[in-house]
Amino acid sequence: MKNFKIMVLLFSPFLVAWVSIFFGAYAMTPVTVLKVILNHFVSIDHYGDIPERAIIVDVRLPRVILAGVVGAALSGSGTVLQGIFRNPLVDPFILGISAGAAFGCALSVGFLSALPVQIMAFAFASLAVLLAYVTARTQGEVSRLPLILSGVIVSAFFTALVSIVKFVVDPYKLQSIVYWLMGSFSLADWKMVRIAASGIAIGLTPVVIMRWRLNLISMGDEEAKALGVNIQRDRLVFVSCTTLAAATAVSVCGIIGWVGLMVPHLVRTLVGPDHRILLPLSLTAGASFMIAADTVARTLSSIDIPVGIITALTGAPFFIYLVKKGVREAWGK
Repeated sequence: MKNFKIMVLLFSPFLVAWVSIFFGAYAMTPVTVLKVILNHFVSIDHYGDIPERAIIVDVRLPRVILAGVVGAALSGSGTVLQGIFRNPLVDPFILGISAGAAFGCALSVGFLSALPVQIMAFAFASLAVLLAYVTARTQGEVSRLPLILSGVIVSAFFTALVSIVKFVVDPYKLQSIVYWLMGSFSLADWKMVRIAASGIAIGLTPVVIMRWRLNLISMGDEEAKALGVNIQRDRLVFVSCTTLAAATAVSVCGIIGWVGLMVPHLVRTLVGPDHRILLPLSLTAGASFMIAADTVARTLSSIDIPVGIITALTGAPFFIYLVKKGVREAWGK
C-alpha cells in the first residue's frame, strides 16, 4: 500500500498538469492538446497554425510548468525547514523571506521601476534571511529557537517598511503592489519559467542530495552531534539552499502562502518521516497541489483570481486542524 502511495505521489504532477491544460476560458479536448504538443516534435497536419496552439504553448503550458516548479520549491523548502526545526508549523516564510520579498517588490513598483521586480524581491528576501541568521548567531552558534524568533522579528520589520511604502506611494502603483502580494501566475511566460527553474534547481539540488542528513538533524542537536554531524555547517547549507529556492519562487509569482506548511505535513502522514522518501515526494506533491490550485484560480470565475487567495482559503482550515490535533508529529518515532 505504501509503494502505491509513493507511485501516485511521484507521478501526480504529470497527470494534474495534463488535465489542467484542458481547462480555461477556452475549453479544449485532450486530443487537440496532445496533437499541438506533439507538433513540436513531429509535424501533424495543420496543427502548427491553429489558434489553440498559441493558447496551449504560449499561455497555458508555461503557466502550468511555472506553477509546478514554484509549488515544488515551496513544498520542498517547507519539508527541509520543518525537519531542521523539528516543528510541523514551520514554513519557508518563517525566516522573513516573504516580508523581505514584499519590500523588494514595493520598492521596485513604487520608486525603482528601472529595476525588475524579480531581482528586487529576490535580493531583499535573501537580505531578510541573512539578517535573521546574523541576529540569531550568539557565541558562534545558531540555535533553532533564536533563529525562528529572529525570523519573526525581521518579518515584522520588513512588513512595517512595506506599510510605509504603501502609505506614501502613488495609488495606481499601490494597486500593483497589493496584487503582487496576493500571488499569481497570470504573467507567466517561458522566460519566467527558465528563471524560476534555474534558481530553484540550484537551490534544491544540494538539498535532495544531502536529504539523508535531515534524518540525523531532526533527531535533535545533541543526538546529531553524538553521531558526528556538524550541526552548524549543515543547518547553514540547508537554510541557504532553501532560501535560494523559496526566494526565487516568490520573486517570479509573488507571495503564495501555506503550501510549504500543508503539503509536507500531508505527505509525512502518508509515507512517514524518512526524508530520503519524504523530500522527493514533497516536491512532486507540492507541484501537483500548486498546479491544481492555479487551475481553480483561473477557471473559478471570468476573472483571474490570485492563486494566493485559493491557497489561503485551503490553508487556514488546515492550520486549525493541526492546532486541534495538538500538532502531534512522529519525528522518526
